[in-house]
Amino acid sequence: WTPQNYKGKYYGQVTLTTALAKSLNSVAAQLAVQVGPGAVVEAAHRLGIQSDLQANTSIALGTSEVTPLELTAAYVPFANGGYRPKVHFITNITTPDGKQLYQASAGNAPRVLKPEVVGMMNAMMQETIRDGTAGKADFGWPAAGKTGTSQKSKDAWFIGYTSNLTTGVWFGNDDGSPTKNITGGSLPTLAW
Repeated sequence: WTPQNYKGKYYGQVTLTTALAKSLNSVAAQLAVQVGPGAVVEAAHRLGIQSDLQANTSIALGTSEVTPLELTAAYVPFANGGYRPKVHFITNITTPDGKQLYQASAGNAPRVLKPEVVGMMNAMMQETIRDGTAGKADFGWPAAGKTGTSQKSKDAWFIGYTSNLTTGVWFGNDDGSPTKNITGGSLPTLAW
């Protein structure tokens, strides 16, 4: 397994902020080796990913499948100060005359990230929009996020957030066939 950066572009030694902003796969793989794939899986589960994740070095490049809802929800702790949300599709159900039949419980959101980690990650993911792969997502308001593109451009993602909204955008084909070179920094950032 030899991870490569998009179009084979390498920058030499870079900060983690630059590596995240430019989506440098080589640095992500090196970091996964340093901390261990198990630690990457543990962090993903702590952030709310429930899918089965394979603890291997390529996990840093998104080789385990997750749902768009899981991935988007995993970014919420960065936007809200470190708390994992309780994800639900339906918040309430009422009859036509206003009688409430169902109300989703708010529950206690557990803290899953320390405030200093949230601050560092926010600064890094803001740079992704300011000077990285998500430049097309810049709409003149404080925001942060991360792009992602799978091999052969089968999937293209952008998960972005502001202080009050976290949104995930996915482009791909339902049959798993490659797109026509869509990257996370192209259509997903524009849609976001």
